[in-house]
Amino acid sequence: MRLTALSHGAGCACKISAADLREALAGLPRPSDPNLLVSAATADDAAVYRVSPDVALVQSADFFTPIVDDPYDFGRIAAANAMSDIYAMGAEPVMALNLVAFSLAEHGVETLREILSGGLDVAGEAGVSIGGGHSIDDPEPKYGLSVTGTVHPDAVITNAGGRAGDELFLTKPIGGGLVTTAAKRRLADEGLVARAVATMTELNADASRAAAGAAAHAMTDVTGFGFLGHLHELCAASGLAASVEARAVPVIEGAEELAFDDLCIAGGSRRNAADAAGFTDWSPAVPRERRALLTDAMTSGGLLVAVPPERASGAPGVRVGVLVDGPAGRIDVR
Repeated sequence: MRLTALSHGAGCACKISAADLREALAGLPRPSDPNLLVSAATADDAAVYRVSPDVALVQSADFFTPIVDDPYDFGRIAAANAMSDIYAMGAEPVMALNLVAFSLAEHGVETLREILSGGLDVAGEAGVSIGGGHSIDDPEPKYGLSVTGTVHPDAVITNAGGRAGDELFLTKPIGGGLVTTAAKRRLADEGLVARAVATMTELNADASRAAAGAAAHAMTDVTGFGFLGHLHELCAASGLAASVEARAVPVIEGAEELAFDDLCIAGGSRRNAADAAGFTDWSPAVPRERRALLTDAMTSGGLLVAVPPERASGAPGVRVGVLVDGPAGRIDVR
């Protein structure tokens, strides 16, 4: 059974577009509880609630349709992706709950057991206990986690703390959406898929701790809205613009070649590109395939970290740009 043949999208590419989500949320009342330190107002990765002067809870939920055909790898990727939201806030995950949509009658209990086993193994790697969860009967499989973490209230790293002059670092290569879409359409070889899976199952734990050690001012992870979409959210929340060096952004080996083939570009990535057109200034020197990569709907991507220049030597990942004064959310790509 090919799991990816059972879904209309793949991984984070099945998310509602950023533009549509902004419209849906517009006008909804905002919470007024002073202990809710981070809410949906800044499109951050997780909510943060202060329960005592020294402890804040960090909570997020993330689930999606199959991104690979192997059920064990699907579970691993989904778990790593869900925990990334906690790491993106500078917190440590401690507990999770499974979120399952699956048809046992159509797809079998063994397949579900493999998905759950993959999630359990990655949670174990992170030192996270899975305490239970919730399931529904659904012919289109979906899996993910609701994750709870902890952090000192003063140590939260949001996407809104960036400062002009901060250098931007990315801790994982992009292009996973191209690879998994190509694999779904039988256009990617096994080696390329294996490299993408290795990227998507890597936890962001060490990168998060390194970012905190480098006194990061702002942080987010790169997932379904693509590199530019998530950078835009960080810039908008911080009231700044950004300048990006297109060729500096790391790419999964072999993914860039796929960007020449329209069949490898996911629907979510096309929606990202349309949204990015409203806030991105492209240099004519940036080729079409690199533009596709920068709007690629990534799943379980790396952390995008804004670090003060004097601490850049200790930042995790690869330097990809800088935050600058300018219209909030505007991005110049050179």
